[in-house]
Amino acid sequence: MSEVFEGYERQYCEASASLSRKCTAASALDGEKKRQKLSEIQAGVEEAESLIRKMDLEARSLQPSVKAGLLAKLREYKSDLTNIKGELKRISAPNSKQATREELLEAGMADTLAVRTLTRTGSLMLSSINWLQNAQYIDAVVHA
Repeated sequence: MSEVFEGYERQYCEASASLSRKCTAASALDGEKKRQKLSEIQAGVEEAESLIRKMDLEARSLQPSVKAGLLAKLREYKSDLTNIKGELKRISAPNSKQATREELLEAGMADTLAVRTLTRTGSLMLSSINWLQNAQYIDAVVHA
């Protein structure tokens, strides 16, 4: 086996283990700390992808007898990285909605949202009052 491939493989295994630990740690965090940890994880995923590309290039440059075994390992590593990406996505998903909400509120949108809600509520109340008045008018005309 190629020493270069083994070096990349060792680096990937360390990166993968580190990413798994960071994902576990990030799921217990909130707010800004969680965002920072997710950024670290994303950077680690990009590094791991780079290592996989390097291993792929190295494996493809070797003899066919060696290449087949290394490409099989690479498929496992790609699957592992896909699982880590899925975990990252799962951890990020609820946070992204909360982050969007926080960004809106921080940007002074809280007042706008409150006004919009009150306007809709007021419009519904006015519609209900108009409907009741019209119903009473029709009732008075019919029974007169």
